Amino acid sequence: MTDTSGDRGAHGAPDIVIITGMSGAGRSTAAKSIEDLGWFVVDNLPPALLPTMLDLADRASLPRIAAIVDVRSRAFSTDLKTAVSSLGARGVSPQVVFLEAADEELVRRFENVRRPHPMQGSGTIIDGIVAERELLRAVRGDADIVLDTSALNVHELRARMHDYFGGDSLTGLRLTIMSFGYKYGLPVDADLVADCRFLPNPHWMPSLRPLTGLDVAVRDYVLGQPSAGAFLDAYLTVLEVSLAGFEREGKRYVTVAVGCTGGKHRSVAIAEQLAARLGGREVTVSHRDLGRE
Repeated sequence: MTDTSGDRGAHGAPDIVIITGMSGAGRSTAAKSIEDLGWFVVDNLPPALLPTMLDLADRASLPRIAAIVDVRSRAFSTDLKTAVSSLGARGVSPQVVFLEAADEELVRRFENVRRPHPMQGSGTIIDGIVAERELLRAVRGDADIVLDTSALNVHELRARMHDYFGGDSLTGLRLTIMSFGYKYGLPVDADLVADCRFLPNPHWMPSLRPLTGLDVAVRDYVLGQPSAGAFLDAYLTVLEVSLAGFEREGKRYVTVAVGCTGGKHRSVAIAEQLAARLGGREVTVSHRDLGRE
């Protein structure tokens, strides 16, 4: 655990992050990452002790605290909801981060470390994963951030945690614009999804095929389509309404996914343009599937 000093959160209360999610999805790495950023971290905290943790942090003038909660506290699903509501009644809004990964990736990770899944009992690893996923369904639905770590290595997960929590405080809405390819599956951590497969595909133009949406020639081709401008204008209007609503509801992190067939041309160009036109906000751009072809 690491002590820290600095500015207090809103109304003088500490910023609080709760990290939870599937076993094997990277909770320990996420915890170490946020600890390295100067947060005070407590691992394996029973949810019922979250209010007590807040009191202790307040007395010690700790500005930023994080708790790792998981199925080692078997009743934690209900307890966590109760604890979060209790903190909310005191004017504190914890941010809940839910880490998950695909079943096959979780099986591979458990087999690599030769450890049983905490919920498999006398069954198999996949039995434990299925049971845990069902137990966590409601928690995942209420989370502020759902982060799929299936394709992330340790360094990439650390970078994502730094993007989320490396700032001075958790004030304001942070927006991630992510391009992706539909043939690789929908991003499970997306809050909003935009489909730009209606635009002409540069893949079918020999001169543009080897390039990406980051190249000027592809960008100009995609954005030069009349329907691209109409889409951007209309979607930005919808997006501003949605983001304003998210902010009113206290949501601090929003991921907007923009998809095309392969995640190489159209979605990349459109994602970059959306980010550029949302310049008044704190925006991060990522391209999930760029380079996979």
